[in-house]
Amino acid sequence: MMALMAREDTQSEPRTDTTAPRTEAREDRGESPTRAWLTRFLVVGIVLAALNLRPAITSLGALLEEVRDGLGMSGSVAGLLTSVPPLCFALFGVTAPRLARRLGPGAVVCAGMAAIAAGLLIRPYAGGTAGFLAASALALMGIAVSNVLMPVIVKRHFPDRVGSMTGLYSMALALGTSLAAAATVPVTRALGGDWRSGLAVWAALAAAAVLPWAVFVRDRATPGAGGAERPGEPHARVERPGESHARVAGSGESHPRVAGSGESHPRVAGPPVLRITRSRTAWALAVFFGLQATAAYITMGWMAQIFRDAGVPAGTAGLLLAVTMVMGVPLSFVIPRVAARLPHQGPIVVALGVCGLAGYAGLHFAPADGAWAWAVLLGVSNCAFPLALTMVGMRARTGAGVVQLSAFAQSTGYLISIPGPLLVGVLYQHSGGWGLPLALMAGLMIPQIAVGVLAGRDRTVEDEAAAS
Repeated sequence: MMALMAREDTQSEPRTDTTAPRTEAREDRGESPTRAWLTRFLVVGIVLAALNLRPAITSLGALLEEVRDGLGMSGSVAGLLTSVPPLCFALFGVTAPRLARRLGPGAVVCAGMAAIAAGLLIRPYAGGTAGFLAASALALMGIAVSNVLMPVIVKRHFPDRVGSMTGLYSMALALGTSLAAAATVPVTRALGGDWRSGLAVWAALAAAAVLPWAVFVRDRATPGAGGAERPGEPHARVERPGESHARVAGSGESHPRVAGSGESHPRVAGPPVLRITRSRTAWALAVFFGLQATAAYITMGWMAQIFRDAGVPAGTAGLLLAVTMVMGVPLSFVIPRVAARLPHQGPIVVALGVCGLAGYAGLHFAPADGAWAWAVLLGVSNCAFPLALTMVGMRARTGAGVVQLSAFAQSTGYLISIPGPLLVGVLYQHSGGWGLPLALMAGLMIPQIAVGVLAGRDRTVEDEAAAS
């Protein structure tokens, strides 16, 4: 399917003006240094954005006990705190496509990075649980819109490299996740042992991510405009990174616009709105996304506490959480590339699910003795996230379809994931141990495998919606 996408994306329309190829070649040669510079800036921006999409969560997980003591939280309230990320992702993620259409995807991601920086800086000093939650929500709002738009930006600017660019983005995301988990406790100690300073320091990384995206603030091109269409249908020439084109169907005229220039040209009306809810694959992918997110946020929010309750020192527990997260660095680059070459991603879904079941069993029977092995297994299992992102790009044939599928799968999925971390906190507080919470986690892995196999079938949401 990816080879077909590449062929469709690079297809060009018949030209009526025989001099146009030479003219366009001259334009391309003249503009190539600018496009190359913008491409590099875009790649840097994608990597920096991905680095900032999880430290707000894993830095808190590493210091959850200190935050609970400092703010006077019960186990149930702490469970509510660990449920805030998926809640914000569901509420704010659905607004990302509309904001991107109005402001441009670059401006939305830039604002998202600024919101992350502000929220992370404010929340430790907001005073009380309510202020902490409100500032966390601000940071998570920025993460939510960026979460949704990253696959869209990759599809739009790198349509023939969806697998490799998704892998790079996912690898950076995993690196940022593990870095925050491993470094938060040592950094806190180096700053005098105050958990507030240990959490606030991550605002600097988010502030750095604002700079490259500021270049693309004025890029108002419609997300997904460069997506592949069916062969034979009128379509726009695929956009190079940093450039967008409007083409009048059949005219052969192309009007280049470098991202950030602020110039605009008439654009062909977009395709009809896709009725995404009519696609069974869209629903399967949304549920798969929700269940893997449930497992991920339970892990990020509670795994360090599981190890600490088993007698593992706080610093070691943070390192174990970092090991779980760092497994995504190599695997998040490998899995999307492998998945993009397979007609059916079901076998990968099953393999990741089996690793998760083994990890939960180990946490129950020997949490301290086999801690490193369980951390590795759960880290492998958590790589269902880059697999889900890859399937978003593969299960839609057009750029516009990717926009809708990404927003639908992530927003619906995060809604599904909201009760999980909260329920774990309630079960932990009322049962006095981790037996019931771990049984819940293992039980949720079974339907995750089932719907993941369904979502991995070789079909597109456009075809399913049209046939229903």
